[in-house]
Amino acid sequence: MDKRVDRKQKAFKGIDQNPSLLGFGCMRFPVLDPEKPDIDEGAAEKMVDVAYAHGINYFDTAYPYHNKTSERFIGKALKKYPRESFYLADKMPSWMIESKEDAKRIFEEQLEKCQVDYFDYYLAHALNRQHIKAYEIPGVMDFLYEMKAEGKIRHLGFSFHDTPEILEKIIHMFDWDFVQIQLNYLDWTFQDAKTQYQIIKDHGVPVIVMEPVRGGLLASLCTESQDIFKAYDKDHSIASWAIRYAASKDNVLTVLSGMSDLMQTEDNIKTMTDFKPITGEEQKVIDEALKVFMDKNTVPCTKCKYCMPCPVGIDIPAVLEIYNNYKITKNKGAFIYRYEKLALDQRPSLCVACGECMTQCPQHIQIPEMMEKIQELYQSLKDET
Repeated sequence: MDKRVDRKQKAFKGIDQNPSLLGFGCMRFPVLDPEKPDIDEGAAEKMVDVAYAHGINYFDTAYPYHNKTSERFIGKALKKYPRESFYLADKMPSWMIESKEDAKRIFEEQLEKCQVDYFDYYLAHALNRQHIKAYEIPGVMDFLYEMKAEGKIRHLGFSFHDTPEILEKIIHMFDWDFVQIQLNYLDWTFQDAKTQYQIIKDHGVPVIVMEPVRGGLLASLCTESQDIFKAYDKDHSIASWAIRYAASKDNVLTVLSGMSDLMQTEDNIKTMTDFKPITGEEQKVIDEALKVFMDKNTVPCTKCKYCMPCPVGIDIPAVLEIYNNYKITKNKGAFIYRYEKLALDQRPSLCVACGECMTQCPQHIQIPEMMEKIQELYQSLKDET
């Protein structure tokens, strides 16, 4: 496979490097035991070597990945290559920072574990309305700026998990060179990545994409969606559509793929060699496949609120949104947490099946039936804990 992945043609203000359009995410290396985080270093190093040989030069790790072993592994795996031939990204564990001294100690530890003198891209990890507080502690951001002035950080940014409103606030708080967000063709609207992307673009800094395949979900979808993709293009994987979708956005610097086996690595190389952006016709294929998937797995609620107010006070759109999130993510803990955040007088257990909501729903959702189903789901998941 004598191929090299492409680079982004567009130049970005403040970015004096040319990372590969496909980046290697170091969170999902193959493991020796599915129940443990220990990396299968032989298999993982072969993946890194194949990636590097085919032009992937951006590697993204973080303090907590693989139970704090990812940094040390990728440092060892890349040590054989000239330092100037690859770009290494690492992240400050925001939840562990209570002082400037914490930031300094952890940063020095990360340099040592990765066996490097500097990070090309360094991120405040997983910023949200809570974690941003760590960087308001006196001296913390000053330290990161000091490291940048000394050349130990070449580009300073943050990864983000919250609402567009919080992103708007954080992006204006400090001087950032880039922002990393979750962006894929499902979350473009499902989690409003579209608005997040536009905020970052308007701010004049590039986007680094994480979760382009949404943890593997968009590598399979459902059989019916797969058939739609394969009918249009039988020669490329389902995952390739998701990688190309993210890479086609003009303000994207690189797209991270958390590769977990050699087959995925080789498929990604194939996808991103002689890269061609998603066409208008292909976007229609994606839209069709996604609609089939959503219709099959979720309730088609558009949150129009025509069903409100409920005579007994249930927040119907909120309940259906919690259910849809669970059907997409399969995250039991998040479902229980969000359900229990509902006020007691807003929960589906109160439904008396009066049917008034159904007379107003333009999507013709069987709302009383869904309220009962969601209540039963909550109870069954709660019983498992």
